[in-house]
Amino acid sequence: MKKTLAALCLATALVVPGMAYARPVTITAQMNNYGGNRAYLAIYLVNANGAYDHTLYVAGSRTRYYRHLTGWLRASRGRPNISGITGASVGSGRTLKVTVDIADSLINAGYQVRVDAAAEGFRESPNEVTVPLDTRSSGRAQRGRGYIGSFKINL
Repeated sequence: MKKTLAALCLATALVVPGMAYARPVTITAQMNNYGGNRAYLAIYLVNANGAYDHTLYVAGSRTRYYRHLTGWLRASRGRPNISGITGASVGSGRTLKVTVDIADSLINAGYQVRVDAAAEGFRESPNEVTVPLDTRSSGRAQRGRGYIGSFKINL
């Protein structure tokens, strides 16, 4: 009986911290009506020093167009890990809504969510939107500089 109880305690001690490690964060981007081809978006995190941390999501699956997401590529040194975090590009006037897991330790720690945007036939928009990854910014819409009319994160 003591061995079973000890094993249960050990398993609980290992599992419970992992459950509190990350939380789902919903990211919503409402695109402006710019009247052109679908936009590619790179949504990524930078740390308190402004250095690239990791990519959260990429809207647009054709890698040949990633070169137009210049801020993201430069920050990630041209080697972003995007395995399993890509989806369709986003059309003019449409909404992108994705949920990603972000470690609790990054929230309220000076990190920022950045978005680069580009659409064929239009100019590139590196650093289209920057939002602090903190509880004060949660749910507050921010305007983009060109393609994105409204962007928000919900923690």
